[in-house]
Amino acid sequence: MNVAHPDRNSPGAFLVWGVAVSAYLLAVFHRSSLAVAGLAASERFDISASQLATFTMLQLLVYAGMQVPVGLLVDRFGPRAVMLAGSLVLVLAQTGFGFSNSYELAVLARVFVGIGDALTFVCVLRLINAWFAPRQIPLITQITGPVGQIGAIVAAAPMTYALGTLGWTRSYVLAAAMSLVAAIAVLLAVRDEPSRRTVRGPALSWTNIKSSLGASWSHPGTRLGFWIHFTTQFSTTTLGLLWGFPFFVRGENTSEAFANVLLTVMVIAVIAAGPVLGWFVATYQWHRSTLVLALVWSIMLTWTVVLLWPGDAPGWMLVILVIVAGVGGPASMIGFDLGRTSNPIERLGSATGIINQGGFVASLVLVVMIGIILDAATPGSSAAYTPEAFKLAMSFQYVLWTLGLVQIWRYRRKARARLRRDDPDEWGRISGREIS
Repeated sequence: MNVAHPDRNSPGAFLVWGVAVSAYLLAVFHRSSLAVAGLAASERFDISASQLATFTMLQLLVYAGMQVPVGLLVDRFGPRAVMLAGSLVLVLAQTGFGFSNSYELAVLARVFVGIGDALTFVCVLRLINAWFAPRQIPLITQITGPVGQIGAIVAAAPMTYALGTLGWTRSYVLAAAMSLVAAIAVLLAVRDEPSRRTVRGPALSWTNIKSSLGASWSHPGTRLGFWIHFTTQFSTTTLGLLWGFPFFVRGENTSEAFANVLLTVMVIAVIAAGPVLGWFVATYQWHRSTLVLALVWSIMLTWTVVLLWPGDAPGWMLVILVIVAGVGGPASMIGFDLGRTSNPIERLGSATGIINQGGFVASLVLVVMIGIILDAATPGSSAAYTPEAFKLAMSFQYVLWTLGLVQIWRYRRKARARLRRDDPDEWGRISGREIS
């Protein structure tokens, strides 16, 4: 499908992107709104760490499981319709969570938060590819992730303040109202393409689904994108989504105020790193996986220093940790650029959905394992988790990093072989340079 690309300064392109990224920002806010409410949720529903982790586990499980279906829906019905549905689902889900008085109803509400969240991000990437010229796409994509993470800032200190002053129900109903405004904006301002308000793809027959997913997954560039997303994102997501606040307060004995500062600094690092990584990817396209490998090793080294520090790590070291770990968020966006350059636009939704599963599958596993390890390392049914228990639980990250690094190395070699086979002229031009 050929898409007309407006000029870089087209006000229409940036208006559509601005509305879409605002809806994504609110989806991140809803996703992260439990991070600073974890201890309050434990008291409200009288639950253990493993049960608290279930909120985020199911939310991430639904989000990850929905990525491929959402990609197919975007390819079929267009990003505008799917994003509108996502915003409306978030309105209902957060309202339900605010009124929940039982653990079971609260879990159900978070499941629908995961569904609404899942219906948003793939749409934004598809709109970027439809509205911007190819040379602009890497930078706009990298800016999109960090801008969306402003939602996590709104879910940190302001959400803490709202919970303390307005109470549980009013805070979450107010949060739901913001997505209602976003839904109206999407309805009025977003167009699937510059020339058409709505775009429809082929019907979702089993044959078409199998063909689209098979073609996307069979390309080593898509798989490399998946493992890049898997390996870079989970540390940032786990800290920001659930376990960062408890880890800093009970694992490193910081004050709640400083824990909020650390989470805010991490989001600022995400925002600041995005444009820099976008520039790098656009300028040095054939060095993408080398950059990812360097960043992952840096994250691992920083975590190692914190976890091996005798006693509590000093505040400045924790600041370094959240800054370095925060860079992993925008680094995961590099996986989508691999998907973009490996697939035609008519199956970009399905390829993006496959890649977007990676980081959230890893985050899901880590969130659950931290809860299990904390409970196992704490005597009886006590929730007084010790610093030693937190350090043990956070060490599970090394299992995921090891798996991810092996797979990144494996599939970048396969991507090189695929390019050498399919485009020998291009391979000859860049021979001796990193190609993925």
